[in-house]
Amino acid sequence: MNAIFHKKHIRKARRRERAKITKTGSSLRMPSLFLFLAVSVATSQGQVPKPPWATTSKPASTDTSKNNAGPENAAASTQTPETTLKVDVKLVNVFVTVTDEHGAPVAGLKKENFTLLEDGKPQTISMFDKESALPLSIVVDVDTSLSTRKDLPLELSSARRFAHAILRPVDALSLYGFSEVVSEVVPFTSDLKTIDRGVDHVRLGSATALYDALYLGAEALAPRRGRKVLVVITDGGDTVSRMDYKKAVRSAQEAEAIVYSIIVVPIEASAGRDIGGEHALIQISEDTGGKYFYADSVPQLDDAFRKISDELRTQYLLAYYPAQRFSDSSYRRIEVKVDGIPAGSKFTVRHRTGYYTSKSKF
Repeated sequence: MNAIFHKKHIRKARRRERAKITKTGSSLRMPSLFLFLAVSVATSQGQVPKPPWATTSKPASTDTSKNNAGPENAAASTQTPETTLKVDVKLVNVFVTVTDEHGAPVAGLKKENFTLLEDGKPQTISMFDKESALPLSIVVDVDTSLSTRKDLPLELSSARRFAHAILRPVDALSLYGFSEVVSEVVPFTSDLKTIDRGVDHVRLGSATALYDALYLGAEALAPRRGRKVLVVITDGGDTVSRMDYKKAVRSAQEAEAIVYSIIVVPIEASAGRDIGGEHALIQISEDTGGKYFYADSVPQLDDAFRKISDELRTQYLLAYYPAQRFSDSSYRRIEVKVDGIPAGSKFTVRHRTGYYTSKSKF
């Protein structure tokens, strides 16, 4: 009896032990399973590179060649847009003045009469207009240095008459006086009474900052729309400018300003006087499509202003989108030719000689 009881007791003990072992094994296997799954997921995420299109809503491509691309190829594909050549398609405006052998403006020409080239390559004229009705912005720079004290009242009177003759309600004129400093006497306005009051308040100075006046006048014109004109009245001297000629002419070219120079020859002119400023004015006028005049009397001053007014009323506008260009130079040279004119005609074509594709940093 005791032996039977002992065997039953042993069998019960063994069953309890097996139950403990089974429970313990299950509790140990469950965390291991979870740990294995977590590691598997983490490993699979680390092994699959993020595709370039992952940031968009577009589905992944089914092209096996793209799906099998390595990280290097994927990186290269994301950099492609940064290395794509960008073409500057800004519309370039070229205002053209055509005069005959007597200096009179030539009207009546058509688009077919013009050939436009950039750096020697023909361009397609996308826009053509005659006697442009575009708004006109004019800066009049008047030399008020001591060397002009006898001529200044006459110059101002001629400038006043010019403003009354040329301005329309859509136009605007700004008056600057320059001596050792450059001062804006009248901001842009079409109001003739305001301009007249400004003319009456111009005062004499001492030295001459000619290049500064050209530079600042062009800077004032740069943000304006339509046609932009800079008229400078001076005896041609420069003594105290902070800017040099190169900066002045580039400023005018970047502003697309047409420069007209009225060089007042002083009564006491002599062979030894400084003519460096005169040469600079002549060059900047030619480079921007303008013109220069000499004047030593009121009739000549008035005649210069009249010719400027006539030209501004008979200009041609040629606009084009420049063709693709691979040169490293930021300056592009413009040439305009007139075709289909009567044999023997002597026409003079004036326009700006070129433009810069990048802005200067003065």
